[in-house]
Amino acid sequence: MLDFLQTAVWALIALGVLVSFHEFGHFIVARWCGVKVLRFSVGFGRRLVSRYDRHGTEFTISAIPLGGYVKMLDEREGNVPPAELDQAFNRKSVWKRMAIAAAGPIANFLLAIVLFWCVFLGGTSGAVPIVDKVEPGSLAAYAGLESGQEIIAVDDKATPTWQALNWQLANRLGDTGHIKFSVRYPDSTLEYHMYADVERWLAGQEVPDPLQEIGIKLWTPSVSMQLAQVVPGSPAEQGGLKAGDEIVGTDGQAFDSWDAWTTYIKARPDQVLDVKVVRDGAEQQVSLTPDAVKLDTGEEIGRIGVLPVATSWPEDRVRRYHYGVLGAFSKGLEETWGKTVFTLESLKKLLFGQLSTRNLSGPITIAKVAGTSADAGWQSFLSLLALLSISLGVLNLLPIPVLDGGHLLYYGIEAIKGSPVSERVQMVGLQVGMAMVLGIMALALYNDILRL
Repeated sequence: MLDFLQTAVWALIALGVLVSFHEFGHFIVARWCGVKVLRFSVGFGRRLVSRYDRHGTEFTISAIPLGGYVKMLDEREGNVPPAELDQAFNRKSVWKRMAIAAAGPIANFLLAIVLFWCVFLGGTSGAVPIVDKVEPGSLAAYAGLESGQEIIAVDDKATPTWQALNWQLANRLGDTGHIKFSVRYPDSTLEYHMYADVERWLAGQEVPDPLQEIGIKLWTPSVSMQLAQVVPGSPAEQGGLKAGDEIVGTDGQAFDSWDAWTTYIKARPDQVLDVKVVRDGAEQQVSLTPDAVKLDTGEEIGRIGVLPVATSWPEDRVRRYHYGVLGAFSKGLEETWGKTVFTLESLKKLLFGQLSTRNLSGPITIAKVAGTSADAGWQSFLSLLALLSISLGVLNLLPIPVLDGGHLLYYGIEAIKGSPVSERVQMVGLQVGMAMVLGIMALALYNDILRL
């Protein structure tokens, strides 16, 4: 119950920040353009809390926290006193109306830059992507990748860390062609280039794992077989495992690798296991039954609730980056641009069937990810907020009526032809746009429910 409440709180914080900044963009530019703002609402539905400022604008928090809106004075929505006609939205020039419509998404991109700037100011680090194992018969094996190589670039784009490597591979999801890997061996400056041929790579997969699917396992330090923590109430505690125990075998099979042992556990949900441990220098045996846990992919795995003693990474296998104020700002701009392009490419691939629509996520998944990222630390949470802000900005610029991009489309046509789009066309577009948006939201929510 506590975990659920924490997840809900972080989700509300994330949505509140994103919506507030988006609507503030519309609000502040409307004020600059001389438009009277009647209401600034975070959320929809019944108003829970509200207050008025000296301009007569009502600021409110509403019951349904899945969006927000800025209501402006407009003759199309009601009678406007003659003395306030010059403050009506519809009386403003088409260029001012375009500026107001574009201000929300622009605010989201600016927020992303600021959030990434904060992340980089705090310094970042990441593991060096060194190949540990290559799966026989995999794409990586056919390309010629070998154990011990460092992957320094993918498609000529630098991959100094695991995260960078994953992002570059994610850019190729759904593609046909070849993926270029640039590698080098330890203590060598020579670069080698290798190619993996792909065709609609992972196009149909719901939650693609690029590294696993290409057949690479990256190097990690050996994990101790000694338990650091046993989760209270877990199958491990109920079976008798204790912190400090050293795992030596299960069901008569010896294990000296944490990965191999956890793989064995995961493959046996709801099955009784006999686990042999060394405790205080003496061997003991306990019986336990892993809980069956369903992953987002639909796969069911076993989980017993233990953590191993933490293993430190060698300094030469970790890259750390520190930035000054200007350097962090430059990186924030670069990161925002890169993630914006990635979002646009992903939307194109969804439209043309290169990515599965199962990758669409709704409020439930966003809430879960918000809670998980908050647990991982402030930098992780801010990075997630920045990514969501970029997604919100991009989606709102799509030329779909009811979205900001739809309004910009209408205003663009008006600027070219010299007169507004007819009310009838706007109403039909509104209905079609509303149906499209509701359909997308329903699909995303359906995917969320399937992942529960």
